[in-house]
Amino acid sequence: MRRSRRPSARRRSGLLGRLSGLQAGVLGANDGIISVAAIAVGIAGATADGTAIVPATLAALVGGAISIAVSEYVSVSSQRDSETAVIERERAELRADPATKLAELAALYESRGLPHAEARRVARELSDNDALRAHLTAEVNLDPDDVVRPWRSAAATAATFAAGASLPFLTILLPSDVRVPATFAVVVVALIATGALGALAGGGPVVRGTVRVVLGGVVALATTHLLGLALGASGWGA
Repeated sequence: MRRSRRPSARRRSGLLGRLSGLQAGVLGANDGIISVAAIAVGIAGATADGTAIVPATLAALVGGAISIAVSEYVSVSSQRDSETAVIERERAELRADPATKLAELAALYESRGLPHAEARRVARELSDNDALRAHLTAEVNLDPDDVVRPWRSAAATAATFAAGASLPFLTILLPSDVRVPATFAVVVVALIATGALGALAGGGPVVRGTVRVVLGGVVALATTHLLGLALGASGWGA
């Protein structure tokens, strides 16, 4: 008998989790690149004084990384609470009425195309092996061993934000006559890379996704830089 080459639900869940993590990392890097670069070129438009630009840009990098980490922790904690509640509810139902839950699982497989007898057999075999995992996987596509971890997500998002933000921070340290065009150039190249990577991770069109990210970043930088120039011309940056 030939074994199916289809990946198990657990492997699919792990793959989806890794892709989701990659997308979150790309989004974190994009946030760091665009937000810190926008602040950097905005201040650089108002003043050429490096003692004003560098501390503000560094503060934006550190503050942004902390802020996005806190937001990610709160968001993922809520998701974890929801997943844990689902697992505990399913465990309680299995403990209270295993026969009904077995019939429910068999009916679920039957609704997906398996013959009645085959659905009963599959449900029984899966339940004998690990009833909780069988129900969670079939009903809500949740692996009980793969519940999200808030601290890990928060740390990863902060790290990718800081990594992205470090690019405009380093270019803004250049001499005043080249720092703004260099920052624009570095940001465009970085956004091309992250935009393409994000599109590939999400399975979307690479060119469209990349152009969308790059245009958004350029608009953000151009807007803040023009605002900085206007403020500098009015004497604010003197």
